[in-house]
Amino acid sequence: MNKKESHRNLAARLAALRQAAAPARPALRLGAGAELPLARAHELCGAARMIFAAILAGALEGAGDRGPILWVRAPRSGARLNPDGLAAFFDPSRLVIAAPRRDEDVFWALEEALRSGACRLAVAEAPGRAPGLTQVRRLHLAAEAGAEAAAARGAPPPLGVMLTQGAGGAAGVETRWRAGFAPSAADGADRAPRWRIELARARLAPPRAWIAQWDATQRRLSLSDAGAA
Repeated sequence: MNKKESHRNLAARLAALRQAAAPARPALRLGAGAELPLARAHELCGAARMIFAAILAGALEGAGDRGPILWVRAPRSGARLNPDGLAAFFDPSRLVIAAPRRDEDVFWALEEALRSGACRLAVAEAPGRAPGLTQVRRLHLAAEAGAEAAAARGAPPPLGVMLTQGAGGAAGVETRWRAGFAPSAADGADRAPRWRIELARARLAPPRAWIAQWDATQRRLSLSDAGAA
């Protein structure tokens, strides 16, 4: 075992110990050990980050949650949200799109949405580079306040997601995920699209990767272990 593998194994054991010692928290559980704690801010990066955000919305819907979804577009965003494409993952009538004109309003909108507790999932496309530690801390505090507001109405806590460019790098996020495209099944029998989902950073879990497939009919995500990220 080389030094790099030894460090990775040690980090995995320490993360497992921290997770075992930590009190159970509500989370969006995707299966196969993949989960995103609620009332926190998370980062998605990689070429398939928008698809992964749609998968999260679909996973919530598949679990019976049909609350509103806010999607904050980055100013000058070249990509368009196609309702027909999103319909494969969740009911697009649940979607509320915000299109701020200024970069600084993107995370303001995300923060206010999380604080209200009215949106089950709030997604924001980061304009330019990833947000710094102060901004991420504000998002965490807003999500925690939103969880209290939601609980007062008998609703579940919100989930905050930032979509960042390149390899990401937002400081202080609860988790950082990289989403990319994966080849179809080797036997060619199943041509359904597949994605590689990597947990690149988490406070209470070691890095890990999965191959993902989405069942649009059942609104269900299937994950198979792809090893360490």
